[in-house]
Amino acid sequence: MRKSCILMHISSLPSEYGIGKMGKHAFEFVDFLKSAGVKCWQILPLSPTSYGDSPYQSFSVNAGNPYFIDFEILEGDGLLERHEFASFTWESQPDKVDYKLIYDNCFKVLRIAYSRFKPAKFPEYKEFCEANKGWLDEYGLFMALKSRNDGKPWFEWEGEIALHKPKAVTEAKKQLKTEIGFYKFMQFEFSRQWKELKKYANDSDIEIIGDIPIYCALDSVEAWADHRLFWFNRKRRPVCVAGCPPDEFSATGQLWGNPLYDWEYHKKTGYKWWINRIKTATELYDIVRIDHFRGFESYYTIPFGNADATVGEWKKGPDYELFRTAEEQLGRLNIIAEDLGFITPEVREMLDKCGYPGMKVLQFGFSDGKNDYLPHNFTTTNCFAYTGTHDNETLNGWVETLDRKSLKFAKKYLGVRRKSEIPMAVVKAAWGSVAEVACAQIQDFLDSPVGDRMNTPSTLGCNWQFRTKTSDFTPELAKKIKKLNKMYNR
Repeated sequence: MRKSCILMHISSLPSEYGIGKMGKHAFEFVDFLKSAGVKCWQILPLSPTSYGDSPYQSFSVNAGNPYFIDFEILEGDGLLERHEFASFTWESQPDKVDYKLIYDNCFKVLRIAYSRFKPAKFPEYKEFCEANKGWLDEYGLFMALKSRNDGKPWFEWEGEIALHKPKAVTEAKKQLKTEIGFYKFMQFEFSRQWKELKKYANDSDIEIIGDIPIYCALDSVEAWADHRLFWFNRKRRPVCVAGCPPDEFSATGQLWGNPLYDWEYHKKTGYKWWINRIKTATELYDIVRIDHFRGFESYYTIPFGNADATVGEWKKGPDYELFRTAEEQLGRLNIIAEDLGFITPEVREMLDKCGYPGMKVLQFGFSDGKNDYLPHNFTTTNCFAYTGTHDNETLNGWVETLDRKSLKFAKKYLGVRRKSEIPMAVVKAAWGSVAEVACAQIQDFLDSPVGDRMNTPSTLGCNWQFRTKTSDFTPELAKKIKKLNKMYNR
């Protein structure tokens, strides 16, 4: 079945509170998608963000972002009064997320709610804690310890607690019981609200496409609590970290800094940790996009402490074996493979064995007629065609970056005369392709300028800030998208 998809993270939803939340505006966006005939809503990782505000660098791969908890729902549950959250300043400008303001104020409000929270009045709280005890208790302790240590990363903590020694952990759990409870409460509320939103979307015949990063952050509960998962030395520091080698886009490559996995250990455990992670993701989302999928075949290693990615080497990953093992236990997985970047024959073989749909990004296509990212070269319907991803320019911004040759080719290929016509022509090219799903960022339908780009890779600051307004989602826009879907049988 041919479908269309809009890519917009929860953080970009309209909100009176500085950042998108899982309340009324999220439900209204689902209504907008339904009226536009859009069958898929793609978001970014839901994990709590850490330094740099990136959803791809999180304190936990399992936890949800407390920023997305809706205050008005808590008010309806009797845990907040309107003045307790409406009196704060939540934004410094209406079209950008001000993460410092959110960080400074959000937890103050949620602590008020926690002070009124009585588990006995919420019988599902006990069920939630029991169902998620495999990660929840450790996460609550980790965050409570971070709070006690003024937010410092775990490898800067003092004493045996930094090494996750059993006696130190037991003592910390006793000392920080109330604070641990606060973090567990936030995860309970996040889960409740997310499940309601997802159910509403599914009942509206809309699937949620989620996103999981391939790597964990160094400052994460996973890296702190179980060093065996990672390629660490005896001092529990990374031997090498993740990134990408230099290419035509970056002379020094990309230094992500994430710790790499000890794949030999994972293999010995039957990939238990990864299978649990995938299982959790399939319960959160209808479709799971796995970021940097090629890294399972082989991955680039950069010596820890290096200033950039110019020095490194490729090492062999678990390849298809991981996903064969996962599907033996979980059944057929509904996964999108983010197969962008340096794709070797070995990576292609792994992708073919998995059979998951890959990604075609049209912004990469306008060099010449042989380019694989142009719709006429799509060799299969088993793919997702994107105008651009969250790491790309808005279409308006992208057009401004085209050199003379590419611009001329784009006009000719798309059958337009003016540069201003190119963005919508690219959307139509994606929608008209043979791809099973065609996807565009919401910015491409809102005719957003270059400043509304969601993320510029390998930069810190000024990312992940894009926001929409309620007035953006007009009946006229819904009608325009619906006509597009009807024209191209989506």
